[in-house]
Amino acid sequence: MTTNSCCCSGSNCCGPAPKKKVITIDFLYLDLNVCIPCQGTDSNLDEAIQKVSEVLQATDVEVIINKIHVTTEKQAEELKLLSSPTIRINGHDIQLELKESLCPSCGDLCGDNIDCRVWVYQEKEYAVPPQAMIIEAILNEVYGGKEAVPDNKPYVMPDNLKKFFAKMSSK
Repeated sequence: MTTNSCCCSGSNCCGPAPKKKVITIDFLYLDLNVCIPCQGTDSNLDEAIQKVSEVLQATDVEVIINKIHVTTEKQAEELKLLSSPTIRINGHDIQLELKESLCPSCGDLCGDNIDCRVWVYQEKEYAVPPQAMIIEAILNEVYGGKEAVPDNKPYVMPDNLKKFFAKMSSK
């Protein structure tokens, strides 16, 4: 007796293999040597990815991590940076509401008053994003099932970033 059933024992006899899901996480920052919020965000991002990586591997999700040191106004423009530090997953900022506060370490770095991002999670403000916030954003992107709405607003560099880059280029 012969049947035309699929054996799936190796060479995609049932058709092409399912496409592996890929997420790209971009961490954009102005400084990791002096800026305490950037350092904390970097650390929490690494730890959050480590905690969620087993789940992602088990469900065949590939994670690409880009850590991008933004050093010029031109680069900030190209990346459409609104504040530092920033975490984006598949191009979308994990923090929808932009809040900032004075960052003494960035002020020391460039010699002026500079603001860094304040992260809002579960109605509380943090100087660095909590690991739970990052993990939640990753899992929502992978398993949330909703299509992200593209941001079509024209980019305008915030004055805070203009001031930072002007001060840094004059040093």
